[in-house]
Amino acid sequence: MSAVVRTVLGDIDPAQLGRVNYHEHLFQVSPLLPSDELDDEEASGAEAGALRDSGFESMVDATPFGLGRDPEALARISTHTGLHIVATTGRHREAHYGDEHPMQVWTADQLADLFIADITRGMAADDEAVFEMPDVLAAAAPSGGPVRAGLLKAGIDYWRISAFERTTLLAVAEAHRATGAAVMVHLEFCTAAHEVLDLLSAEGVPADRVVLAHADRDPDPALHVSLAERGAHLGYDGFARPRTRSDAELVDLTVAVVERGAGHRIVLGGDVARRSRYLAYGGMPGLGYLGERYLPRLRAAIGDEAVGRMLTATPAQLLPLTLPA
Repeated sequence: MSAVVRTVLGDIDPAQLGRVNYHEHLFQVSPLLPSDELDDEEASGAEAGALRDSGFESMVDATPFGLGRDPEALARISTHTGLHIVATTGRHREAHYGDEHPMQVWTADQLADLFIADITRGMAADDEAVFEMPDVLAAAAPSGGPVRAGLLKAGIDYWRISAFERTTLLAVAEAHRATGAAVMVHLEFCTAAHEVLDLLSAEGVPADRVVLAHADRDPDPALHVSLAERGAHLGYDGFARPRTRSDAELVDLTVAVVERGAGHRIVLGGDVARRSRYLAYGGMPGLGYLGERYLPRLRAAIGDEAVGRMLTATPAQLLPLTLPA
């Protein structure tokens, strides 16, 4: 078996990833975020360039199916900036889709087929076309090759896993069994984290193949250590949001988790995800914030080695697919 990371421009060795921002969005359109759409390739490309210039070689674009993802634009941005970009398939929490969305009636098997195809064959150039025609035009990279996803995603609500969301988790588990892709799960304030791990484990997804996005929204070191002890990865991505948690609180949380021996399970990202928060769209603070303003504070608190592990070694263990050599 050989482990590879599947990027939008093809498969690479995990060692080529360099420093990874595990969670951003270059394209996203959701009814939950009116007037905050990310849908301009030039502006999103400029933000990707700012991320690169702030010290990253790779990023995960965490927008799953049906929320305005643009695989061909991701491939062009990756080509232009030199950033390795891992695209995402899966389905977000139910609130992002609405009661009338066509995916409301999809079964776990239908979803799994879609997710597996996104990873193995390539994503559609336009997600909306998937509902309208059997032979959807596949996304193509500038080289002419397919643009494939390399990560699975699901999402749940606050202390709740709806029937819609449970179906997604079952489908993601089936796709994981078929592809070996890692699984990102969006949590609301880190609630139901153990319950998600229990469900996925019962479906054949080991905890060490799961990253719990927004774990730092509940800055409880004991909870985080208990999740890490199961093998789960902790997605810390709440920086620059002082209305909920200040950067100082998140530094303190990270120090406590590292001191308790679970720092090797942390991955870092920004999840900026809003037009109003991207400099290139006229907002702030932009994708450079994590590298330029937060990481220096974190390095001062826990040291270069610990931060380097979070940016390089841990993502390089999490992100690879395991495929026949």
